[in-house]
Amino acid sequence: MATILLIEDNDDIRENTAEILQMANYKVFTAENGKTGVQLALEHKPDLVICDITMPVLDGYGVLHLLHKNETMQNMPFIFLTARAERTDMRRGMDLGADDYITKPFDATELLNAIEGRLKKSARLKQESAPGINGLSDLMATVSGKDLLEALREDRNVNRYKKKQIVYTEGNHPSNLFYVMKGKVKTYRRNDDGKELITGLFGEGEFLGYVPMLEGSVYRDQAEAMDDTELAIIPRSDFEALALHNPEVMQKLIRILTRNIMDKEEQLLGIAYNSLRKKVADALLTLYKKYNPSNQATFSLDVSRDNLAAVAGVAKESLIRTLGDFRDEQLVTIKEGCIFLTDVPRLERMMN
Repeated sequence: MATILLIEDNDDIRENTAEILQMANYKVFTAENGKTGVQLALEHKPDLVICDITMPVLDGYGVLHLLHKNETMQNMPFIFLTARAERTDMRRGMDLGADDYITKPFDATELLNAIEGRLKKSARLKQESAPGINGLSDLMATVSGKDLLEALREDRNVNRYKKKQIVYTEGNHPSNLFYVMKGKVKTYRRNDDGKELITGLFGEGEFLGYVPMLEGSVYRDQAEAMDDTELAIIPRSDFEALALHNPEVMQKLIRILTRNIMDKEEQLLGIAYNSLRKKVADALLTLYKKYNPSNQATFSLDVSRDNLAAVAGVAKESLIRTLGDFRDEQLVTIKEGCIFLTDVPRLERMMN
């Protein structure tokens, strides 16, 4: 049952509106002024707020401003309910971040439809996406009703890359977003000694090359196909039209980028402080989870030892020696170069 906070200073309107919402199976909290409303919002974290503008103590604009200062409530749907229908008032409310603006007197159906639409949209936008914008197609459907994956299949040029072929190079300006139709791609950087560190792994259904577009910068790493790969090419202008001119998309991208940064911080901490065995176990588990989303028991990692060493942040010779130890301990089996993880729970316990 969704929870709604109704902030309205008129007793009759507040009671009648609350009754309508309760009949529609919403849990309702009510407040007679903005100050009380903010306190209730912080206490109960409602799914949606309906708020009058002209109120004593604290008006609706003040309520919206205070709630948006709270990080946990910045994306909460907010609907203004007011008798003020001037365009300047509506514009001010929208500029502050309101999602809708309903004028009094209002029809109950109009209000309920607005609430339902905002709650559905909010629920879709709250869904977590995997790093690499794996959920961008769902987001596209949320904000435009279009199926991005279908559009990619039908309308985009597809480039084919052989194993070890370069997709883009460090220092170049991005002109396209890449979508992995088939195969695997890695992004990596090299230090002054030529040692490679993999900064990202991408598989079917994922996008790469979007960070420098958002930053307005150049590529900071190099992308290379790990096996025969097909990439759909999306022009930069199409990506910017979707991301930079749509607040919901930008909010989603910010959450994804934040999560990517946290993952990279954990990776660097692991490389700096983990033992050799933990580094190799972590690399195996990372690739296993990345390319085996259905958790197949017989799944194998067909990845070069150079790439695996770069993921782990260790020397190739150290990696091969540790894989031999893992094989002797029956944690993995190795057949024709492929690595089978035979005891995933023990590898996971090794990381604790």
